[in-house]
Formats: sequence, structure tokens, C-alpha cells
Amino acid sequence: MKQPLSRLLPKSLRSDIVTIPVIRLQGTIMASGSPVRQHLSLASTAGLIEKAFSYSAPAVAIALNSPGGSPVQSRLIYKRIRDLAEEKTRKVFVFVEDVAASGGYMIALAGDEIIADPSSIVGSIGVVSSGFGFQEMIGKIGIERRMHTSGRNKAILDPFQPEKKEDVEHLKSIQEELHQAFIALVKARRGARLADDDDLFTGLFWSGERGKALGLVDGLSDMRSYLRSRYGDKTRLKLVSQPRGLFGRRLTLFGAATRGVDIAAAATDGLLQAAEEQALWRRYGL
Repeated sequence: MKQPLSRLLPKSLRSDIVTIPVIRLQGTIMASGSPVRQHLSLASTAGLIEKAFSYSAPAVAIALNSPGGSPVQSRLIYKRIRDLAEEKTRKVFVFVEDVAASGGYMIALAGDEIIADPSSIVGSIGVVSSGFGFQEMIGKIGIERRMHTSGRNKAILDPFQPEKKEDVEHLKSIQEELHQAFIALVKARRGARLADDDDLFTGLFWSGERGKALGLVDGLSDMRSYLRSRYGDKTRLKLVSQPRGLFGRRLTLFGAATRGVDIAAAATDGLLQAAEEQALWRRYGL
């Protein structure tokens, strides 16, 4: 007895199978990263995003887990996803895992639909700037601070000098501009789905369940269940990995395989940066 031609094809090519490419975006968002800490930036995610949209599929699914970080990199990642979605005519589903807050929520806005676990953390629509003040410490250990500038505002907010009121006011004016741009993006993407709540844009964050009531997310589910409810029980999820270079080596930011010396150097670098990363995660109880 002859088998139908469709049975001779790979599963992903059979007409009754819908394959949805899946990418994972996890980590704090910043322009520069290291081989020993997972960061999100346009440079680190562009290849992955473009590979996912290269599949012939009705949608792309994104598993997102980020407490935020750089507003510039957040918006660049968001825009790359939206540009490709419109260019390839694909729907985008974003599935929030532990947290999509601040810049992480900005990336989530790239989804046509945002789905969260009821216990996920979403929101934190605001802008924060943090740092340290060392002006008293250097005096106690006998260090003299020497700085020479051209331009009276060149050294504002220097951590080794006392904070000035006018410097803080300037920083806050910039934060307000960034905050308004974030609010405008949320309103543009979520529109009438947003609830009328005074706390929505104050920087507060909520559980996924409360986020749904506020209109920040569209549903409460897991990726597999939700996509099967949309595309049928035979829907398959295909995890998309980072593109690889010659001889199968995974590409880094500069297109070369990571060397042991790079890892050793990165492991001893950026202790304060690592502390700030931990502070971002712990802010949401993670």
C-alpha cells in the first residue's frame, strides 16, 4: 500500500504540522557584555532574532526574562523585532518568565500579544539611575582626587566629589524625557487595553495576574499550551540557537570564538557592574 507523499516529508514540512520558532532573551540589558555573564544588547541578539524570522512560520515566539537595564539597547532590540515582524508579516508572541520589568517590559512591547505566568513580575515603567559616592572614603585612605577639565559641567556627578543640587536636577530632567518616551511607547503598543490606573506609569511592578487586569499583558499561560490553543494540537516549538561561525564555533560580539584568556580577564572585571546587575534582579525578589 502506497503511503501519502506527505508522510515522506520531514515533520516540519507536513501540512498538518505548524512549527513556531522560539528564541530566548534572558539577562540584564546593556551595551557591553562578557563571556561569563549573560547580557542582552542588539549586538548579542540581532543574529538570533533575524534567524528566527527567517523560518517560514506564521509567528515567532519569544521567551523573555529580564529585569531591565539600558533604555537604548532595550529600544533597539524592540525595534529590530518589530521591523522584522512587519517586513516578514509575522505575528510575535512574547512569553514572560520570571520578570519583564523596566527595559525588559519595553522589549515585551514588541509582542503582538504578551503572555505571562500568573506569578511573573511585569511593569516598572520608569527610569532609574544609580551609582556610588566615594568622596569621604578617598579622604580616609589618604587619596587626593585630581581632575582637570575644560568646560564647567564636564565632571558633573563625579562619584569622588560631593553631589551638587544643580547636577541632580539636570539628571532628573533627562530621566523625565526618557520616562515620557517610555510611556508613549507603552500607550502606542497597548492602546485601549490599558486600564485607567494612576499607578500605571509610576515605576511600580505587579504580578502577571495583576498585570493582565491592568492591560500590561494579554493572557496568563505557558508557551506550549498557548500556542497549541492558537495553532492546533500538532504545533511544534523549535528553539532557535545563536548562529555559528566557521567550524561550528559560536560567534561572539566580534565574530571570533571566545578564548580562555578572554574568560579569565572578564572574570576579574566589572565587580561594581556585577553588583548592580544583582541589585536589578533582587529588586524583583529574584
